[in-house]
Amino acid sequence: MRFATWEIDGTVTTGVAGPDGLHAFADQRPILEIVRQGLPAALEAGTAALRSSPITFEAARLLPPLNPPTVRDFAAFAEHIDGVSRLVTGEGGVIPEWYEAPVFYFSNPYAMIGAYDDVAVPPGCDVLDYELEVAAVISGDGSSVAPHDARSHIFGYTIFNDWSARDIQTREMKVGLGPTKAKDFATTLGPFLVTADEIDEFRTSDGFLDLEATVSLNGTVIGRDNLRNMSWTFDELVAQASRGTWVRSGDVLGSGTVGNGGCLGEIWGRSGERDPSPLQPGDVVEMTVDVLGSIRNVVVAGPPAPQIPEGRRHDWAAHRRARWVAYRGCSSLDRRR
Repeated sequence: MRFATWEIDGTVTTGVAGPDGLHAFADQRPILEIVRQGLPAALEAGTAALRSSPITFEAARLLPPLNPPTVRDFAAFAEHIDGVSRLVTGEGGVIPEWYEAPVFYFSNPYAMIGAYDDVAVPPGCDVLDYELEVAAVISGDGSSVAPHDARSHIFGYTIFNDWSARDIQTREMKVGLGPTKAKDFATTLGPFLVTADEIDEFRTSDGFLDLEATVSLNGTVIGRDNLRNMSWTFDELVAQASRGTWVRSGDVLGSGTVGNGGCLGEIWGRSGERDPSPLQPGDVVEMTVDVLGSIRNVVVAGPPAPQIPEGRRHDWAAHRRARWVAYRGCSSLDRRR
């Protein structure tokens, strides 16, 4: 089943996608509510919706299939890590610590855009990049879920483009935090939320998904990889995300960027030059993943944003010395106070 959210003339509608178009739910529930009810109930609701008259795909604007409460983005492809390492440090390889556990950062759930929406260049960005990923959507709350139990917590999958402002990211990562503003301006989610039962036949014996993923820039394919090349399965990503805490229905877990050209940064790292160039207004980025479908976004100029002043520089060393001198001059009773 393929669940969808779309908009026509300002009216948002939810339902399922069939071969002949989009079929609306009679009771118009958000997809997040459908996910919270679990896969069996969702399939029943979807089957009922397919009996309704369809709306053509061309008549609607596809929105992100659901509004996720949280978004975690992992980094599960070693080839991507190697390529980006070459970009950042000039040296390839994957550090041993990377293999110890799958790492992730929290992204912005308010920045989801639809499968065919324009993506605006964020303020202050001159080096815009795409990132080809697949995301799993959680169904059923769980804490410290074991890997062998995690599959029951996956409702379905969708394509995930983690747009990245590389120049902003470079500055942020020097501080030891982030990425933050380098990532939180836009993430494409869509076109549909494809239920896990449609993916099962493409699962390998060791739990990976045998799905081909490609990305093209202005009509030319420049990246191609397979999800079976992940270093952890999605089940293991669920286990890590829930370790010592909770995952809840609707949470989105990104796979991390695929290798072999899954982002421009990896290509730049391997070639030593920015070719293809960073994304500019007018560029068209299209991603296709077996079974899940395709997304296509056009880069556009972003609106102006107010400037944020630099942090005030204080002579904190002098302040520390002054406090220490004052402290030494206090009586022991004053110090206890």
